[in-house]
Amino acid sequence: MEELEHSLFLVEIFNKIFSKPLSSLLGLVGIEVKNPEHLVPDNVVMCLIVVLVLILFFALASRNFKPVPSKMQNLLEITIQAFESQLVDIVGEQGKKYLPMITTIGLFIFSCNIMGLIPGFMSPTSKINTTIGCALFVFVYYHMQGIKSQGLFKYLKQFAGPIPAIAPLMVPIELISHFSRVVSLSVRLFGNIFAEELLIVVIVSILPFFLPLPFMAIAIFTAIIQAFVFVMLACVYLAGAMAHEEEH
Repeated sequence: MEELEHSLFLVEIFNKIFSKPLSSLLGLVGIEVKNPEHLVPDNVVMCLIVVLVLILFFALASRNFKPVPSKMQNLLEITIQAFESQLVDIVGEQGKKYLPMITTIGLFIFSCNIMGLIPGFMSPTSKINTTIGCALFVFVYYHMQGIKSQGLFKYLKQFAGPIPAIAPLMVPIELISHFSRVVSLSVRLFGNIFAEELLIVVIVSILPFFLPLPFMAIAIFTAIIQAFVFVMLACVYLAGAMAHEEEH
């Protein structure tokens, strides 16, 4: 996909600097690298850039908080309040403790989604590996929170259903339901961002000037919506894990 759009110069530079040391480290543990010049994939490098930019941005932005907020401080506060409001609406007041995780994953996905609009970059979420990683993180996180809040036995007991006699039927259904969430989260995000980037590449190759602009505007809207949907579903899954605690 990215080969059609641009040669990722930053990825090449990153691999020239880090591929040999990383290949040597992998060799020490018995992992042979067949192509050390392209050891780190494009989407991994782009994700590292997103993480670095977000860390630097919030480190600098949070240094100048004032009683009378600036425009940037207002924007940050509105963003945090939006995530908090969604958590409270779906999970309840106890959902506020998950605000750091939800805000982090939401901003990360939005930044990854919109990154492909910058010349010389690509959207990491246009690769299925990235979206699966995000989905698995949410999957593991909400199960861990369910176990933490209820205890391992009580949390696993819900998979058997309310009646022991139907446990052989309920356990496979519950397992399929939970693992399908990983597929749903990852494929939905990947499919939308990949299709959006591919459309822009095709339009640019035909008419490279003003025609792509409306599609790029749509891409910004898509980036926001897909990040919102991902965060909303993560909140729903957290609410489901917490709801069983109330039932017990």
